[in-house]
Amino acid sequence: MVEDWLSLSEVAGMLGVHPSTVRSWSDQGHLPAHRTQGGHRRFRRTEVEMWIQTHREDSLDEGHLVVQAALKDIRVRVSEGSLENEEWYGKLDDEARDQYRRSGRALLQGLLDSLARDGAYDDSEARSLGFEYASRGWRRGLTAAEASKAFLFFRNVLLEAMLSVYEESTIQTPKAWGNIFRKIYRFTDRIQITLLETYDAYQRGSRSNGPA
Repeated sequence: MVEDWLSLSEVAGMLGVHPSTVRSWSDQGHLPAHRTQGGHRRFRRTEVEMWIQTHREDSLDEGHLVVQAALKDIRVRVSEGSLENEEWYGKLDDEARDQYRRSGRALLQGLLDSLARDGAYDDSEARSLGFEYASRGWRRGLTAAEASKAFLFFRNVLLEAMLSVYEESTIQTPKAWGNIFRKIYRFTDRIQITLLETYDAYQRGSRSNGPA
């Protein structure tokens, strides 16, 4: 029986992604590939079909890989010292500053988990992060506006990193990129709304517990 071999572009068509994404997956060992004598990638159809079935639940798609690529850029941007120019950051002690510096990674991981989910949207992770930003800001004496600015700083760092990846990427699938950014806004909007709702609850509790 003659093997049914596929080219890189044919596999990209089957998976609905750009050929550069298939190349990246095969280089990382995610997708089984074989080399011809001339060094070209070839894929067995049966292996690709089996890979699709095996990895469908993992949601290993462009969005997931793009956000992973943004992680390094986020680390660089946060460590560039731009935090020092933020007024809210100047009100924090060293422990709180370290917690906020790690917020960018927590935000990115939450977004990765959100992008990996298939089916009905679950905003529990976004709500959890919103509560975390609010409770941390409240404990450190930040106003609701300052806590919002702290979150927006990291949200904007994330967006800038994503835009940089987009501008440098060879992926030409507007629908995939549109889906990624819609998910980012939906995820981060829920964080900010929860942050403000939590601050409202704290403030109501503070007033009710105040002097008669």
